[in-house]
Amino acid sequence: MSEERPLSLAKDPDPEPEPGGHPGAGPGTADTLENPDIPDTPGMAVSSSAARYEPDAAAGRGRPAGRFWSVRRAPAALVALVLLLCAAVLLYDIASVRAERPVGAWRRRLAEELSTRTLDDPWVITGAVLAVLAGAWLITLALTPGLRGLLPMRRESPLLRAGIERRAAGVVLHDRALQVPGVRTVRVRVGRRRIRVWAQAHFRDLHEVRADLDAVLETGIAGLGLAGAPALTVQVRRPKG
Repeated sequence: MSEERPLSLAKDPDPEPEPGGHPGAGPGTADTLENPDIPDTPGMAVSSSAARYEPDAAAGRGRPAGRFWSVRRAPAALVALVLLLCAAVLLYDIASVRAERPVGAWRRRLAEELSTRTLDDPWVITGAVLAVLAGAWLITLALTPGLRGLLPMRRESPLLRAGIERRAAGVVLHDRALQVPGVRTVRVRVGRRRIRVWAQAHFRDLHEVRADLDAVLETGIAGLGLAGAPALTVQVRRPKG
């Protein structure tokens, strides 16, 4: 049986469209401008509605790609270390008793505390709360995939699973957005379900810049080959002053 290993790959994006292209040329695009007649004034912000870009039908064929599961090395090592220390101390004390040595003071103190303290004691309640929180934390780690920074890509082969880091995807989209004429600065935040872009334009009409950004970013997102279709939100502003 072949072993599946996660890889971190970044596909070369498709060639960029000509600036000024219509943002809705791609399939599944649903991006509209609510007030197209607003004049281009300094300090005005133009925000695009959240649009979910669906991949092409031909590109979406293949097996479904789920999220990668973390091996949880740090939590597993921590739990194992705590259990090892507790077991070592207990076994050492038991061996000492078997060797006709006195029982450890900590065992006598623990037995006295457990026999004298009631359930409504603050220390008992505090210990119970900590135990519940630790158990809930371990259950959450066991039932959730983790690796939130790794986005799964479309799976075309049963022998290979590919993923791209959110930071790498943000760098690709950031570089693409800077190539749009009129864009001065860009800030990109890539989430697991949504991609947010903030841009500043120092010349050209804001609506034209935003339309070009929508087209370029739509092409860039499609070129990443993500398994899911993230929502895209774009905001374009004039620089202050």
